[in-house]
Amino acid sequence: MSTLAPATDLAGLVARRPVGQSLEAPFYTSREFFDLDIEAVFARHWLFVAAEAELPEPGDYVTVALGPYSVVVVRDDDEEVRAFHNVCRHRGARILNDERGSVGNIVCGYHRWTYGVDGRLLHAESQPADFDPSCFGLRSVHARTVAGLVFICLAEEPPADFHEVAARIEPYILPHGLRRAKVAAQIDLVENGNWKLTMENNRECYHCGGHPELQCSLFPVYGYAEQDVPPVLRPAYERYLRADAESRRTYESLGLPYEAIEELDTRTTGFRIQREPLDGAGESFTEDGTAACKRLLADFRTPRLGRLSMHMQPNAWFHFLSDHAITFSVIPLAPDRTLVRTTWLVHPDAVEGVDYDLDSLTRVWTATNDQDALLVARAQQGIGSPAYRPGPYGPTEYQVEAFVNWYATRLKAHLAR
Repeated sequence: MSTLAPATDLAGLVARRPVGQSLEAPFYTSREFFDLDIEAVFARHWLFVAAEAELPEPGDYVTVALGPYSVVVVRDDDEEVRAFHNVCRHRGARILNDERGSVGNIVCGYHRWTYGVDGRLLHAESQPADFDPSCFGLRSVHARTVAGLVFICLAEEPPADFHEVAARIEPYILPHGLRRAKVAAQIDLVENGNWKLTMENNRECYHCGGHPELQCSLFPVYGYAEQDVPPVLRPAYERYLRADAESRRTYESLGLPYEAIEELDTRTTGFRIQREPLDGAGESFTEDGTAACKRLLADFRTPRLGRLSMHMQPNAWFHFLSDHAITFSVIPLAPDRTLVRTTWLVHPDAVEGVDYDLDSLTRVWTATNDQDALLVARAQQGIGSPAYRPGPYGPTEYQVEAFVNWYATRLKAHLAR
């Protein structure tokens, strides 16, 4: 059973969660559920935390805060990505306090215990003669890179299906060359809402009329079955069908996998991946759909590759284009506060001001993120009202239902332990 001792009947709320409806208010508002989410979801599943481009050289690191946990993700001297608990093995002090940086060794600022970037304890002053430093290396965290993306898992025994998931998504992502990409920009945005509202909002385009910048390039029919497309979206849907047929011919000629793989709530590491066209020029997320970066990410014969999009439960989504890639990670901060980190990646030799304009590169998703933050805050405010009752998901919100079903399934499995 869970080690939590909440006043709320967590198990009862999880057990009675109705299929096809939003969650009851305590899931989004209570501290008990927030703590359970950290324990049952974020401490037990694979999480996307960074792109390898954020760790270009040995000694480069980022720190990740997950509830009571702090994790150091670092590139070691053999250029492998490793992860460790950010806790000194002497008396438990937090070691690295910055969000990112570069080190030769990892040195605790309290008593100067010194660790290599491989986690080994290298120096501990004034210890007895029988002290064995090999017993006091940093506690490791499981880390795995997939086609230039870094995932970690805090569990002692991480979900075993991640190896299979990685093998299925790598052929889609590898052609974009992320392992040698560089960071063009990174923006952190704190949304005033529960992390699940952030994820639910991302999983549907029912609200996409509120994203005018995004709708210049993203077909607003995402998630719609043909019979559910309303008359107002029918012209966009017809354009999508024509662009999709053209894109499939392009993908096949280039040997790029494109068919959707959707296993959002049927496995422990839920995911969805698909390559499909963009509107306008069909090249990138810009106001006319043309490439935002003249230097393409890889040696593509055409920039008109649309978008390769991927969703990963529980905390990430991605867009891989011909000219750049965008990663999004979600970190819970409090029951009503969530960090959304957006990172733009470009070719390592792309030069700002020559190959790309930073504002043009980031404008669409900066605006979209700000709009989503407002929608999430409104949802949090409404759910906090005593008048709130769970409402039904429509057909276009099937991926929201899949996320919530995945989440409820993971809680049930944890509470039954």
